Amino acid sequence: MTARLLIVTAIIGVLPLGVGAQQTGSQTGTPTFRSSTSVVSVTAVVRDRKGRFVRDLAQKDFTVAESGRQRPILDFRAQTDGPVKLALLFDISGSMRVATRAVDARQAARHLLGSLRPADQAGLFSFDTRLQQVRGFSTNIDSLTQALDTVEPPYGQTSLYDAVAATARAVAEEQRGEGLIQRRAVVVLTDGVDTRSRLSAAEVTSIASSIDVPVYVLAVMSAVDDPREDGRDDEGAALRNLASWTGGELFISTAPAHASVAARRIVDELRHQYVLAFEASTQPGWHPVEVRARNRDLVVRARAGYTAGGAVGP
Repeated sequence: MTARLLIVTAIIGVLPLGVGAQQTGSQTGTPTFRSSTSVVSVTAVVRDRKGRFVRDLAQKDFTVAESGRQRPILDFRAQTDGPVKLALLFDISGSMRVATRAVDARQAARHLLGSLRPADQAGLFSFDTRLQQVRGFSTNIDSLTQALDTVEPPYGQTSLYDAVAATARAVAEEQRGEGLIQRRAVVVLTDGVDTRSRLSAAEVTSIASSIDVPVYVLAVMSAVDDPREDGRDDEGAALRNLASWTGGELFISTAPAHASVAARRIVDELRHQYVLAFEASTQPGWHPVEVRARNRDLVVRARAGYTAGGAVGP
């Protein structure tokens, strides 16, 4: 990968911790790490081959490799059923006027907000060639749901990748001073078409992965427009890679039931995570990371790497 844009200088995914360091937590059980040695904190979701969450793993059940080399795990926490923080990123570009895409995206957003609990937070953003914050982060889910009706009608071209990068930064910046809250994500509600971004999908992947903000893409479209049906999957592949390399996932919704299932899956994943910490490299630049379970029947999803020394990503 290459990157044309400097990543935020304070990378949220790199935290101070050392061997033998103590862990403290907030009232929500969120881990924070304190010491003088820089480490990388990576969140991981683990499922079995049938797609079910695996909730009873210990530190010894994981391996972490950086650039192919095994790294000692300095600290480990299993987070279960905790609060989440979502940034809903709503596509209002002209292509969303086709058929019922805008209506379907609003309904998908309602499913997401309806999956939240009183302690959860969400914020609402919209984009075409510019990004707007419709509502700031709040626990008032009713207010956020009502705000969906104030989102502007679809118009203009699409800077999808630029909007994702900017929203991921906003989520990371919003976390400062609150301790490390791992259960955060950007959820993009779009038809999956990008026409005007300066950044590529690979560059956005680098930015979001480096600050440990998973990106979930919920692409709303009709069944005849599904790129998987006729081999037109270049854009789908780019979005799928963007999502998976940040620790998120791509969902394609061609029916209302698909959006409902995707919403529940996204929120459930954020509530059930493992947090692994290892010492950060002293070498500046991008460092690929792979988190695996020792049990090969388990599937682990986590971000693809981190950036050390304030350099740009891959």
